[in-house]
Amino acid sequence: QVQLQESCPGLVKPSQTLSLICTVSGSSITTNPYQWSWVRQPPGKGLEWIGYVQFSGDTYISPSLKSRTSISRDTAKNEFTLQLRSVTPEDTAVYYCPRVSRTSYDYWGRGTQVTVSS
Repeated sequence: QVQLQESCPGLVKPSQTLSLICTVSGSSITTNPYQWSWVRQPPGKGLEWIGYVQFSGDTYISPSLKSRTSISRDTAKNEFTLQLRSVTPEDTAVYYCPRVSRTSYDYWGRGTQVTVSS
C-alpha cells in the first residue's frame, strides 16, 4: 500500500518561505509513470493544483505560482519537497501531496494545515 505523509511547521509568517516535505512509502518516487504532486485547499475553497515532480525528476509548476514555487526531491529518502516563497495569508490552506497515476490522483496523504499569520 502506498502511503504519503506531509510534514510542515504549521505556522509561517508573512513574507517567509513555506517548506513542506512529503515522505513516501510503498512506492518509489522514481518509478514511472507516476507524478508526485502538491495541491492545497484554502478554507472554504476547492482544491488548487500547485505542481508536481515526475518520476524522471522533471518538475511542473502552476503558472500562477511558478515565480515563487519550487519542487524538488530526495531520492535517497524517497521524499519530495515544496518551497513556497513570500507567503501571504492567502496561502493559508491544507496542503496535500497526492500521487498521480495516469490522469487521476490515486493516493493521498492526510494533509497538513498551514497557517500564514504574524
